[in-house]
Amino acid sequence: MTRQLAIDKTDAATLPAVPHTAAPQAITIYSHSTLLYWWPAWAFGFVIALLNAGQEEFLATAQGAKPSSALGLTYLSILLLLIVFTNVRLRGVNSVVALLAVAFAAVLISCLGWWDEIARVIPYLSVHMNTGFYLVFSTALLIIWLAMFFVFDRLTYWRVRPGQLTVEHLIGGGAESFNANGLRFQKLKSDLFRATVGFDAGDLEATTADGAKIELFNVIFVSRKVNTVEQLIAVRPDHTA
Repeated sequence: MTRQLAIDKTDAATLPAVPHTAAPQAITIYSHSTLLYWWPAWAFGFVIALLNAGQEEFLATAQGAKPSSALGLTYLSILLLLIVFTNVRLRGVNSVVALLAVAFAAVLISCLGWWDEIARVIPYLSVHMNTGFYLVFSTALLIIWLAMFFVFDRLTYWRVRPGQLTVEHLIGGGAESFNANGLRFQKLKSDLFRATVGFDAGDLEATTADGAKIELFNVIFVSRKVNTVEQLIAVRPDHTA
């Protein structure tokens, strides 16, 4: 989006000076992997481990009681949904269409009376994991998630300064700079699932004056960062001194 502001010359002298300290001097943008959206797997894993520990304690004291498959089925459903939504991008209206399709399928199954048949089958599904599995799996996934988020995803980052975009690499110390003249930043259409689970995450596309495109995937708080980038690339470097 291009914003234009026209000021009459006679009025320019009467405008108050804007302090340069109010404008951001630079912003660092990190592109994350799709593992960013997997935090519900380890978060719910710890919650289910706590619930499962209570269930195991109850079964140890109750005679003839059978373990419920509700916890196992719930956790399995979470993992399957994460696998699908982190590998299938549904941008903009496509995400709405997908939700409407799921709702239509649910209503259709209800009209055909199939929900009762499905409900009869569920008790025969035996999905059980002990508390140790939930704790070990969730802890391992948490460690991997933290390593990716705070270490590996930050080895390459984009720094935007007034009049300049720089792609920097921590390993090797390499850097590549682009002039902000003619630079355009575009926020791609949002994915409803990724924006919700990924802390307003989205994809950015930067197009330089010579037509080169730089894609930044899974940028958290993308809406806020786009506004800051627009301010920075609109400022000339000599106006920031």
